[in-house]
Amino acid sequence: MGPAPCCSSERATPARGRTGARRSRASARCSGSTSAGSSGGGRCNVLPSRLDEGRFVTDSSPRTLRKIIRSWPLAEQIEFFEREVGVPLVEEAESAKMFPVSNRARDVRDGLLRIAQARGTEIITGVRVTDVVPFDGRWRVDIEGAPPLGADAVIVATGGYSVPNTGSDGAGLGILRRLGHTIHPTYAALTPLRADPAPFGTLAGVSLTVTITARSTTRGAVASGGFLFTHQGYSGPAVLDVSHVPVRSLDERGPAAHLTVQWTALDEEGWEAVLRPEGTQTVGRVLKHRLPERLAGMLLDQVGIDASHTLAQLRREDRLRLVESLVRGGLPWTGHEGYKKAEVTGGGVSLGEIDPRTLESRRCPGLYICGEALDAFGPIGGYNFLWAWATGRAAGRGASAGHRA
Repeated sequence: MGPAPCCSSERATPARGRTGARRSRASARCSGSTSAGSSGGGRCNVLPSRLDEGRFVTDSSPRTLRKIIRSWPLAEQIEFFEREVGVPLVEEAESAKMFPVSNRARDVRDGLLRIAQARGTEIITGVRVTDVVPFDGRWRVDIEGAPPLGADAVIVATGGYSVPNTGSDGAGLGILRRLGHTIHPTYAALTPLRADPAPFGTLAGVSLTVTITARSTTRGAVASGGFLFTHQGYSGPAVLDVSHVPVRSLDERGPAAHLTVQWTALDEEGWEAVLRPEGTQTVGRVLKHRLPERLAGMLLDQVGIDASHTLAQLRREDRLRLVESLVRGGLPWTGHEGYKKAEVTGGGVSLGEIDPRTLESRRCPGLYICGEALDAFGPIGGYNFLWAWATGRAAGRGASAGHRA
């Protein structure tokens, strides 16, 4: 997730005045860092422990995206949180995620707020920014029910549409569109999928580790990780990480994306060896040893194989059909949970319209854009916080360096 929606103004003053040199932040329905508090089940998955740049998704230039990510390397971000924020981190090895040692998200939030205030930032909460417009060679930040602020530079960190109960309603993207920016089509990303009817609905609550492949006519994705059957469909990191492919196939009104699942770590050759036709062990017992029992039974029912048959009784054509189901099983789906449950918003401001070093708009000098408002997102596991920290830092440094008194 990106940071909770906010708009920061550098060298802000009342709109009609030129005096003063205070820094202000006006936030839209923001209470500090709502997204940080909800990430990682409330523990705050601050960062990934390992970074694969290729897992980010963008319709903009991948080269520009890489430049932005590399502007603040992962090791330096970890050091920042541990030394400057004062929040020691620990790796959760099985998921490659970094969490506070305390497992308290509020420690991250409080540490960041403490640094911001110590460095002279005034934080204004409980207000809503309604517009940002050029004004007399500077910027005017319009605030609902309050006098506007004037600023030499403005940083837009408003997020997208995901998790609307944090205040993310896409208003910032509307402001940026009015200012002339190209907004690549937005869509719900990292969101659970639905199936109606739900062929696996009776397995709700069953979880396991899988590899999912999603393919449409224009794009594809593969992800390995946790998978959860729900009453309405499917969730879990592996599902969320490929969900943008089926979501966009619906949005674009083309053929629906095709999803397949490799239910275990065994590939086709591995299952052929396990199911070789010899011995008195039953097919059901072999599968239940490697899969949740109820899922094993359902997969056997789907391919029409009696679980009580021994491996020696399993005909070649049945074995091939079963192996296909185990390594490339179809995963029927009909929809998704949308922005309400999406971790991030896909799409956003084209990366080609910002300076990758400073995040300054190429269309509107003095305007800086960071976080989820930009056309990029990463997988589950701290990637989107890494993007938020890297872009937020670059925008802050850029605005400060370009508009010093």
